[in-house]
Amino acid sequence: MTGSNKTVEKVTFNIPSELKKDVVKLKEELKVSLNTIYKNAITEYVKRQELKKWEQGASKASQNKEYMSECKNMADSGVNFYEY
Repeated sequence: MTGSNKTVEKVTFNIPSELKKDVVKLKEELKVSLNTIYKNAITEYVKRQELKKWEQGASKASQNKEYMSECKNMADSGVNFYEY
């Protein structure tokens, strides 16, 4: 357990040597740990992939005439929509 009460797991993965050299250089420049760089990179990747899924879903929904008609009907009836 960490101080934030989250369970953590150790993972092992392979990266090309040149990329590792770049990451180590970045670590030294930013004065942070490799763990911080890897964790931040993976976190951002996961967020981008989740956003991509939402965007694809919204695109599909916007192409569905029945769905869009229902949305318009709800909006016309005074139903509140919230942006996230």
